Amino acid sequence: MFASHSRSAQVAYQELLRLHLDEAASELIGSIEERSRNGRIYLYDRFRLGTEMRSRYLGEGTPELRARLARAAALKAESEERRRVMMRLARVLRAEGFIGLDRDTGSLLLAFARTGVFRLGGTLVGTAAYGFYQGELGVRFGSEELAQTGDIDFASFERLSVALGDVVEENPDDILRAMKFDPVPGIQDRQVWRWRQSRGEAMVEFLTPAFGDERIKPLPALRVSAQALNYLNYLIAEPIPAIGLYRSGVLVQVPRPERYAIHKLIVADRRWGGPDQAKARKDRGQAAFLISILAEDRPDDLQDAYTDALARGPRWREHIKASLAMMPDTAAVLRGLG
Repeated sequence: MFASHSRSAQVAYQELLRLHLDEAASELIGSIEERSRNGRIYLYDRFRLGTEMRSRYLGEGTPELRARLARAAALKAESEERRRVMMRLARVLRAEGFIGLDRDTGSLLLAFARTGVFRLGGTLVGTAAYGFYQGELGVRFGSEELAQTGDIDFASFERLSVALGDVVEENPDDILRAMKFDPVPGIQDRQVWRWRQSRGEAMVEFLTPAFGDERIKPLPALRVSAQALNYLNYLIAEPIPAIGLYRSGVLVQVPRPERYAIHKLIVADRRWGGPDQAKARKDRGQAAFLISILAEDRPDDLQDAYTDALARGPRWREHIKASLAMMPDTAAVLRGLG
């Protein structure tokens, strides 16, 4: 069983998200430049800085982004009023029972957003991303659903990061060090892809999809290295924007909830017998909760994500089957989708 947020809370969340996307589009400086890669169009803000021409990546050329950029001048003129409304909507969401980000997480995500981590393809994953679905799905999360580990994980595609031709405005390592996170070099190659908070156990990690060998790879657009993991490509394909409740809101990017749910079934089984085996129970709990909601509200999206994962090969099916063997109610829900 799950409880929904009120209609007014869901409308306030969607309006706050829209305003943050408008705010991002209002930062256009010069003219729009299009670049084509692998059949997709990517948009850039091309402007002069001194005697040099610069290009700033804006995002994939979706109709929604194009429409916002066409209104960039008007959006810039509305900036002051928009920010007042954003503050009011954030207060409404708090009053309606939305769970906000803690100060450490909120300040870190805000700093990463400002320097361009999410604009340049970074996607928040793991339990830190799970909490954002209270807004996307309009569902009340209790303390059990939002049990935090303190870990904050970011993922991005290596090929996209290499191809973009743009970089974050400030090195994430500098941001993390300023927030009292110390780099944790790898045992064998001493490369850094994770940081530990000196005053606690919180960890920040950067990840990227692997297609076989799970090694450390560069993410040049984000100016970091990342641990490559199999099955991650499925999770971070087609991410969505989301708002974290900190100050007047933080605009981030998270996986689609249906992909997150199915991916957790895979992750839970992969943890079996490893050092993170204890986390598998939470993985299954998050998957079960999201699947129960999605089966009710977005069954077609859930069916597509489930079918997609099953079609990717025997190892994918084995991991999913093994987790569902321990989750008979969730297995029944997924069988009922067809």
